Amino acid sequence: MKLSIIIPTYNEKRTIVELLDKIETVNFPIEKEIIIIEDCSTDGTKELLKNFENKYKIIYHRINSGKGKGIRNGLAVATGDFVVVQDADLEYDPNDLKLMLKKMMDENLVVLYGSRRLKKENKQYSGLSFYLGGVFLSWLTNVLYGQKITDEPTCYKMFKVEFLKSLPLSSERFEFCPEVTALTALRNIKIPEIGIAYYPRKSNEGKKINWRDGLTAIKTLIKYRFK
Repeated sequence: MKLSIIIPTYNEKRTIVELLDKIETVNFPIEKEIIIIEDCSTDGTKELLKNFENKYKIIYHRINSGKGKGIRNGLAVATGDFVVVQDADLEYDPNDLKLMLKKMMDENLVVLYGSRRLKKENKQYSGLSFYLGGVFLSWLTNVLYGQKITDEPTCYKMFKVEFLKSLPLSSERFEFCPEVTALTALRNIKIPEIGIAYYPRKSNEGKKINWRDGLTAIKTLIKYRFK
């Protein structure tokens, strides 16, 4: 069995090597493959990744295409039994992927979300607007789709590969998260969660998502519910 870890990257020269080192230190119970999607960075990330071409699967976008497009391209070449998206920054701890994988395997789950809200030690957030936006998106998901999740916009969403590949994904940017949540819920699947660590960064540290992406997430959740 194998875990596919898809890492979309855009201008992450400062963190990508440290992130890869962190992933390599995790003692996963099954084989892993790392798939990096380089989304036409301008800070030297692309040149840095050339050093890892013999070790990882790396897809280079010719133009900046967005996180959602990158994830879909990574999924297309994934050969694992399970798949998860890993942001290229250091906000999430790859050690939590081992916990998520164990729960997926032990309970034969199709999907599992890593919730930042369920871990009481997580006291920091990127900002009040990010926190409130996440709370609202989780509430809206629960109202529209009959779920009971606490952290809809979490990056750590783990799936069985065959299930994720069966979804008609079409997102280009950050709307991947609400899209995949909506499509999963429409399959009448209750999404389970597990607490994970979170070390947020702010916009001036390279965080790319903004309030416009929040509005798009709301529209995406509503669109799929009444499509």
